[in-house]
Amino acid sequence: MTHLDEKMPAAISRLPELAYNVWWSWNPPARALFRRLDPTLWRSTQHNPVEMLHEITPERFAEVVQDAAFIRHYNKVMMLYDREMENGHLWFSSNYPELRDRTIAYFSAEFGLHNSLPIYSGGLGILSGDHAKEASDLAIPLVGVGFMYPQGYFRQRIPSHGWQEAIYEQIDHDRAPIRLARDEAGREIKISVRLHHTEVYARIWEVHVGRVRLYLMDTDVDENDPWNREMSARLYSGDSEVRIRQEIMLGIGGVRTLRAMGIAPAVWHMNEGHSSFLVLELMREKVAGGMSFAQAREAVREQTIFTTHTPVPAGHDAFPFNLMEQYFGEYWPQLGISRDEFLSLGQHEESWGTAFNMTVLALRAAGRINGVSELHGEVSRRMWQSVWSDRPVEDVPIVSVTNGVHVPTWLPSEIHTLYSKYLGPNWVEEQDDPLLWERLADIPDAELWGVHVALKHKLIDFLRERVRGRWVHGTDDPTGVITSGTLLDPGALTIGFARRFATYKRANLIFSDLDRLRRILLNSRRPVQIIFAGKAHPADDPGKMLIQQIYTHAKHHELGGRVAFIEDYDMHMARYLVQGIDVWLNNPRRPKEASGTSGMKAAINGVPNLSVLDGWWAEGYNGANGWAIGDAAVYSSQEEQDWADANSLYDQLEQEIVPLFYDRDRDNIPRGWVEVMRESIRSCTRHFGTRRMLKEYTTRLYIPAITGEPSTETAPPS
Repeated sequence: MTHLDEKMPAAISRLPELAYNVWWSWNPPARALFRRLDPTLWRSTQHNPVEMLHEITPERFAEVVQDAAFIRHYNKVMMLYDREMENGHLWFSSNYPELRDRTIAYFSAEFGLHNSLPIYSGGLGILSGDHAKEASDLAIPLVGVGFMYPQGYFRQRIPSHGWQEAIYEQIDHDRAPIRLARDEAGREIKISVRLHHTEVYARIWEVHVGRVRLYLMDTDVDENDPWNREMSARLYSGDSEVRIRQEIMLGIGGVRTLRAMGIAPAVWHMNEGHSSFLVLELMREKVAGGMSFAQAREAVREQTIFTTHTPVPAGHDAFPFNLMEQYFGEYWPQLGISRDEFLSLGQHEESWGTAFNMTVLALRAAGRINGVSELHGEVSRRMWQSVWSDRPVEDVPIVSVTNGVHVPTWLPSEIHTLYSKYLGPNWVEEQDDPLLWERLADIPDAELWGVHVALKHKLIDFLRERVRGRWVHGTDDPTGVITSGTLLDPGALTIGFARRFATYKRANLIFSDLDRLRRILLNSRRPVQIIFAGKAHPADDPGKMLIQQIYTHAKHHELGGRVAFIEDYDMHMARYLVQGIDVWLNNPRRPKEASGTSGMKAAINGVPNLSVLDGWWAEGYNGANGWAIGDAAVYSSQEEQDWADANSLYDQLEQEIVPLFYDRDRDNIPRGWVEVMRESIRSCTRHFGTRRMLKEYTTRLYIPAITGEPSTETAPPS
């Protein structure tokens, strides 16, 4: 029993259990229960019920147990929670009852579940978190494996000069929805991996995501020396040696974590190449059990799935051979193979020389491989044809399963309520039924528009209160007050651009012609404003330079306060942005966006996309649900492509988007705009939700691997 359990009155004794399962984060009645418990703490903790329960006084608990309405609400939520945890009535259990106990292990370097657990950096982590949530909703027998980074990802600070600063803060384990995994005697469960003649230990943190469990390794334990205690301190930081140590721990240590928890997966799913070393550990186990290396390799192939996310060569981890020899010199003899045979498993020619590539290891070892959009599948087949040098590009066995977003997580309670009213109370369960979304026509324009306007005001209020809080606490300067959204107009057409700041994403494209942009932004009758948010990797100076350029524009008086840069972008802020923006802007240099999911989150909230036809938008755009920047043309240079796309962006704003937004009837409702919103919801929610994505993974990849159905032959020539 924990301290929280001890302080809880009997009538609400299960509140800690609910708080420690992030299921509450995507269920409106549960969120409303914690908000009702203490609205002020709910806001100040950024919706973290574990921290709330630590802060609430015994007097407040005594009050709520005397509140009959609160107790009814509590009992209703716990009944819903228990029914959801039952598992038997949902999709996987109903369709594959004989496979309910066949576990799928899902490995990812990051999981974005909620801002109270900041162990994610961006899209990959958010996708992993959404994957786990949908697996819970569908009762898919999935477990996740990753790292519990004590310092998480960095907090972003933008001083007056505009150059991003990274601030690392220790996660308070007592106030996050995590608990240490323990054995029956109450002892911490630990695993170890030998790294360069040293045994490195990790304890295991457990996170409850509905029915799904995540097991997160943490090397900050007494048994390790300071160097090894720091190994898992931060997400995506350090040099190649830190990176290889982390990835050995993720892959090999992750397998040992599941063994220590008594879990024997039927399928192993590598989400990106960071965890690829797991295939070596699985082979080692089988060789130790009596198989030859060739037999072990084939057995592992049939059990493994690999999802690649990166169409940019520099985004794939590769290690020099001397580093591989240093860390695996004791390992390949256990596989029964030579040094050269071992290195050939991941050998690849990089721009800087021959190296061991983590993606190539996964491509050569996995029986089923997919990209994350149709276009990305095509790009990946071309990109990795050298691994299957005897095949034409079209026969390279990389399929595509387009990404999706977890719909209940990214919709606010206002839209949940609207959909329940017009689509039916079971709309979440029916979300992938095409007939469901035809009922959107029943929602009156005034109600759909009214909800959007309310969410837009909520966004502006959130930004202003955020600035006020920082100003009061002395953590902001006058420049920050100006640039962080205090001058924004709730009535102006508002464009949002929020994502990782990498050069290929071209955050500054809209500033290509400042005179033309000023005419768009400063039109007194039809004003436009832009909100930017996002982080650059701490080692990415070109990305930081983009942030500095945009920050400089945001504080320049000539743009009239119509540009804002909001620092420290995270999941909490993202919810406000994707729900309250008018247009979601995305302009990567095609075809370098594998999928992208932020635009999907906006689309399901009725926020139309204005995007390059790259990633998911190449599939999602239908001519009526948003706008396309440029076309699929191939240009002779990046400069030519950038200029063509910038002019297309300006044309769309001037000729289509701004006029449509400001074309109002006597009720001040932009009827044409509302139709675009409605079509965005109708066309995107079903196709680009994790409900469709997980069912596709299950039927195309998981079930064939579980049942032993022969995979498409993916083994490259030896």
